[in-house]
Amino acid sequence: MTRTGPLPAGPAAGTAAVLRAVRDGRPRTRAELAAETGLARSTVAERVEALLESGLVRRADNGRSTGGRPPSMYAFNPAARTVLAVDVGARHLRIAVTDLVGEVLTEGYRAQDVTDGPRAVLERVCELAASLLAASGRGTADLLGIGIGLPGPVEHASGRPTNPPIMPGWDGFDVPGFVRDRLGAVTLVDNDVNAMALGEHRTHWPHRPDLIFVKAATGIGSGLISGGALHRGSQGVAGDMGHVRLQNGADAACRCGNVGCLEAVAGGAAIAARLTADGITADTSADVAALARAGSLPAVALVRGAGRAIGEVLATAVSFFNPSVIVIGGGLSQAGEHLIAGVREVVYQRSLPLATRELDIVQSLAGDRAAVRGAAFMVIERALAPDHLPELLAC
Repeated sequence: MTRTGPLPAGPAAGTAAVLRAVRDGRPRTRAELAAETGLARSTVAERVEALLESGLVRRADNGRSTGGRPPSMYAFNPAARTVLAVDVGARHLRIAVTDLVGEVLTEGYRAQDVTDGPRAVLERVCELAASLLAASGRGTADLLGIGIGLPGPVEHASGRPTNPPIMPGWDGFDVPGFVRDRLGAVTLVDNDVNAMALGEHRTHWPHRPDLIFVKAATGIGSGLISGGALHRGSQGVAGDMGHVRLQNGADAACRCGNVGCLEAVAGGAAIAARLTADGITADTSADVAALARAGSLPAVALVRGAGRAIGEVLATAVSFFNPSVIVIGGGLSQAGEHLIAGVREVVYQRSLPLATRELDIVQSLAGDRAAVRGAAFMVIERALAPDHLPELLAC
């Protein structure tokens, strides 16, 4: 059954409240929903009916009877729609089809150099996405939206990259428009570290409202979760720690044009270049991590030093932002405990004891899927928010 038009603001807010209550996966009766949302039972009945029509809510097994007919129960339906989630890396594409709780239904991975330019890369994204949708048995009609993470600064409101240092030809390119025209769905774009932070938080740390996610790979960046929400800053570049100048950064030249940046000292590309100069072949952060895991003493020393350099910047962030979790991800984080040990050493030494009393510094639990799961949540949370839910219910 199709609704004839979007709900007005008041009903939309009530519907969003009911939907929010059932999204934890636990079935509820109408009476329970009324108690949790503060809405009248008659209002809850109307909102539940709208959500049943949309497919976002399904009928679950009846509740326990206290005498008479057992009450009907309702639960969130994660299979109601699908989401395409895209992680564009410096040298790879990872694309997943997810449900409405961010669970990956099917995924694909391809080697792809972001320097090939936006048209070539995004055409490849659309081709792979279409084949994955077909493989999942779900068509574009079921598609809630598309989320994309890019390895560079993005103006989130427009979805256009802004002077990305490792993405020649991408500056100002209309990424959402290009993908939307080919796949026919709302497309949201953010930088990959923001997507990773969101994915890591929603899947593994939902009860820790303040989190910093650090991606230590070819470059270094971070994403901030503040009060449970992604913090992008006024221009969308909050967390760009890779271009903070280190006291001992000396004259290390950075691709941003400055010298002494954290990335120029501790990024995977910088470490690989130093190892190669010393006769140990390494091209990527993954190569560096593999060498460290294999016990290469020069690699271990450089990775541990990179951890200390990252810790130097994070020590300031801990005092300023006071997170309860710092998550380290990216290619360099695969070097075992060497990188994280360096981070912990400096952060715990230089930060106030009160700021670190309950601070966990851990390796990413979401791993390679952090970015695609975050890209999926970016779409899901926008679509199910009170401001946008009427559009979905009108479909």
